[in-house]
Amino acid sequence: MTDKDLNPSSTHPPIPPTQEDEQFARLRLLRSRRVGISTYKRLLIEHGTAQNALAALPQVARAAGVSEYQICPEGVIWAELKAARAAGAQLVLQGQDPYPSLLNDLADAPPFLWCIGDTSLLARPMISMVGARNASSLGTRMAQALARDLGAAGYVVVSGLARGIDAATHLASMTTGTIAVQAGGVDVMYPAENTELALNIAKSGLRLSEQPMGLQPMARHFPSRNRIISGLSRATIVVEAAAKSGSLITARDALDQGRDVLSVPGHPFDARAAGCNILIRDGATLVRSAADVIEALGPISGQQTTPELPLTPAKPDKPKRSLRETAALHLQILSRLGPSPVAEDQLIRDLQAAPADVAPVLVDLELDGQIARRPGGLLARVV
Repeated sequence: MTDKDLNPSSTHPPIPPTQEDEQFARLRLLRSRRVGISTYKRLLIEHGTAQNALAALPQVARAAGVSEYQICPEGVIWAELKAARAAGAQLVLQGQDPYPSLLNDLADAPPFLWCIGDTSLLARPMISMVGARNASSLGTRMAQALARDLGAAGYVVVSGLARGIDAATHLASMTTGTIAVQAGGVDVMYPAENTELALNIAKSGLRLSEQPMGLQPMARHFPSRNRIISGLSRATIVVEAAAKSGSLITARDALDQGRDVLSVPGHPFDARAAGCNILIRDGATLVRSAADVIEALGPISGQQTTPELPLTPAKPDKPKRSLRETAALHLQILSRLGPSPVAEDQLIRDLQAAPADVAPVLVDLELDGQIARRPGGLLARVV
């Protein structure tokens, strides 16, 4: 062996990293301190590979005022990979099959998903269902009926493996396809009472998480989990939800992602239905059965339906304002009103909207205590 063999010439091109090397480096980059999803993606764009990004990361940290920065140790990633093998988890990377296409559209799409179970479900049409943990008997029955019938119609049902509505949803769709999105590590059974359910989902459905293996979920992980629940699906159905609840956070995520939001109505005296009723008031599609969901979303791609001819000519329906449009109109009205009263007809002219569209929104805002009527047909914002 010559000296040249021991010390290869610098003119020789370096051996490119293998797919496994790059995957390892990407995990290490994302697990490094202060590297979130947006920073991770920016570093990859700027440096081409995860290995180059890792090499540049200490300098990037110094430029941001962070001294003595250390990237994630290799041992941490080896331990995560070992835990994944022990749990039978598969790493699914963004941009590669079977990463779900709808989730890929999100600006904050997770770069990795740890999956346990049948990843082929990610290629099928999905619909999300969320609701109260302290679900009522009627709410639980409604969730089961919706999940069962939507599964029979060809949808994979997505939920969050929580107690209450989530658990009922998973149980009812177990044979047709269900996906549980977990807030902690995919190998962590939370809540403990759903351990058997989680194990059964892994056998016939799919559990997934963006979090590291073994991570115990904390409160801050659940809002991040919710964006994945809504992002996987064409639409999110809220079955039972209080006025301030995680289910409404998921509904807002769905709206931000350009997804449809549907809601099951409830009794006005039941606090568990307040959030659902608010969504319907603001334009969410009212759901009484799976038929309402299928009618709102249309047939699954590839399925053909033959519409029946009406016996009498149908009157054209007035287009229903969407929840997103209602929320936008709320903001426009509030932005144009202040403590000084403004004539209602002048407000409508400023908005360049039809009086019939503005009137019910004004009533909503007045009932909410956000605006007040003054003598002479004047409106003012309550401050």
